[in-house]
Amino acid sequence: MNSDFIKAIDDLVKEKGISKDVLIEAIESALVSAYKKNYGTSQNVRVSIDRESGDVMVLMQRDVVEEVEDEFTQVSLADALEIDPRYEVGDVVEYQVTPKDFGRIAAQTAKQVVVQRIREAERGMIFDNYISRQGDLVTGVVQRISNETIFVNMGNTEGILVAGERAAGERYRVNDRIKAYIMDVRKSTKGPQIFLSRTHPGFVERLFELEVPEIEDGTVEIRSIAREAGSRTKIAVYTDDENVDPVGACVGTGGSRVRNVVDELFGEKIDITTWDEDPRVLIKNVLSPAKAEEVIVDEEENAATVVVPDYQLSLAIGKEGQNVRLAAKLCGWKIDIKSHSQYFGDGEDDYEEYEEGEYEEYDDEIEYEEDDIEYVETEEEPESVEEAPEDEEDAEPEEEPEADDEETEEEPEAEEAPEEDTGDEAAPEDGGDKVEG
Repeated sequence: MNSDFIKAIDDLVKEKGISKDVLIEAIESALVSAYKKNYGTSQNVRVSIDRESGDVMVLMQRDVVEEVEDEFTQVSLADALEIDPRYEVGDVVEYQVTPKDFGRIAAQTAKQVVVQRIREAERGMIFDNYISRQGDLVTGVVQRISNETIFVNMGNTEGILVAGERAAGERYRVNDRIKAYIMDVRKSTKGPQIFLSRTHPGFVERLFELEVPEIEDGTVEIRSIAREAGSRTKIAVYTDDENVDPVGACVGTGGSRVRNVVDELFGEKIDITTWDEDPRVLIKNVLSPAKAEEVIVDEEENAATVVVPDYQLSLAIGKEGQNVRLAAKLCGWKIDIKSHSQYFGDGEDDYEEYEEGEYEEYDDEIEYEEDDIEYVETEEEPESVEEAPEDEEDAEPEEEPEADDEETEEEPEAEEAPEEDTGDEAAPEDGGDKVEG
């Protein structure tokens, strides 16, 4: 029977993943509780289980004293010397009091204690496992959804993903596979609670570690991340290897690496820039895609003023200030954006006057073009008179009304020349027709 007992312990060790010593200590504590339940709680006993054979011994412990006041916990020095002459006052004498049968109630108590200790040991192992993995990426299956809170099955435990830790627009159903970031691990009466997140900046960092081998092996380092989940993320990367392009390594061939990350983030935009120890260069980089003309740094205030071209002011600020806000988080500097005209003060008023003049000039030009079209048509008609006789005879009736005295006097010769040419060329043609008739 003892061999079966040891075999059952080994099976539990494999099933629960608990060490054998922890499991045997739990059984020993359970047997102590069962003994006190059956024989009284005032007795001081301990249980010893042999790890190899499985033999169980219950030992009663008594303190050696000069005068006995409690016979259940104390023994006189004279009685102790009869057992072993080396005993002295203050020593502990152990008697084997192993019972033949604990009884049904004692056995049920032992069972409950064993189950409880095993459960506590499991919870302790799960907590120790995940507290060391805090900040890592885990993959699980959506087990259930309650009030927009998603409970994720991660194998031996359950993770909690609240609505606030998901980006807007993310929707999941039961049995969907999901990746998340271990944000926090806490102990509770029901076991360890593992809180997950998909909005944490570390989630993006772990996704890039999966996709970019250079980040995983340390060749490329992610120095800083600023994120507004569901909208945009900025990443600053750095490398000591001159032969490696940190931005290109993260983007991948044809954008394959960063595209996989974007797909996992449901289309969130990602800006990747190069980290630099020079704050001026760094601030220029983090404001991408806007181009900075000049960066003025105040190291005492940890602030910087950035001058950008007038036409890129809105691009540098971004929608609702998102670009400059993420840039400030990324580099850790306060950033004030100024346009070229605002900072240098040259040409701002002239630019506005030019704008107004440009619109007025445009309106006049429209009217001028309408009048000019009519004027051009009247000027082009004499040219059509010159060409008409050569092409077709139907144009001859149009020559008479347009060849009036009301024509401009600037081109009298041009009007007479076509008439003479027309007469010379038309006469032979008419004459030829009459002869044939």
